[in-house]
Amino acid sequence: MSFQHSAALESQPTTWRREDDPQYADDPEFRDFAQKLGDDLFSLTSDVARLSNETAKLGTSRETPRVRERVRTTSEETSDKFKEIGERLKKLTTWPDVGPSQRFTQSKLSREFKATLTEFQQLQRQAIEKEKASNSAARAALQDASSPSEERTEFEQQQQQQEQLRLANQDDVDFQEQLIIERESEIRNIEQSVGELNELFRDVAHMVHEQGAQLDIIEENVEVTHDASRGAHVNLKQASNYQKSARSKACILLLILAIVLVIIILAVVL
Repeated sequence: MSFQHSAALESQPTTWRREDDPQYADDPEFRDFAQKLGDDLFSLTSDVARLSNETAKLGTSRETPRVRERVRTTSEETSDKFKEIGERLKKLTTWPDVGPSQRFTQSKLSREFKATLTEFQQLQRQAIEKEKASNSAARAALQDASSPSEERTEFEQQQQQQEQLRLANQDDVDFQEQLIIERESEIRNIEQSVGELNELFRDVAHMVHEQGAQLDIIEENVEVTHDASRGAHVNLKQASNYQKSARSKACILLLILAIVLVIIILAVVL
């Protein structure tokens, strides 16, 4: 369905809603629920934008433990919000006795939710890839520092060993190893979140597909109604013209009869 058709459908109900038909009656509860859902979805897009900014710092000179912490925290909190809003969206899409304008609202929010969820999952995958690359580099550097290459000269090995003794004792090595393990755990948590949201994404994609078919039917019905209304208008106009013509003919006939009657009266009198 084209954008022009969607826009036309969005504005159509205000012109042809029938107040005496429950199908087209305004539902304050649905309106308030959808409005709150839309506001929360807008807030969710802000969270995704913030996560995008932090994820872009990973793997660069701006990466810090604080940045990684913000990426992890924001990702977890945003994932929980997606799950909560997703459940409310399912409730909205199964709302009973909805009319065409409400179906359009359902479809609009579902499409927006799907687009935002897709962007969030892409950011999660980027964060995982960057975290894995950074972790692999950190582990390789740690192993290299712990095991000097035999190909180096004895003097170089002695220098490196002295440097290791000065800068990286066993406690430091253990600490770095622990950090690597923690980051691997964070990566697994993000991967688990991606898996959980995949199911939600499939559900929403299915809803969007079904709603698209429903809106196509509604659009077709609207076009049929519009054509029928146009035909009825033409018929009414033709009927009006016919009535005007009939009244004119009746007036002329009455005028002729009046003239004939006057002539007869004058003939009798004279």
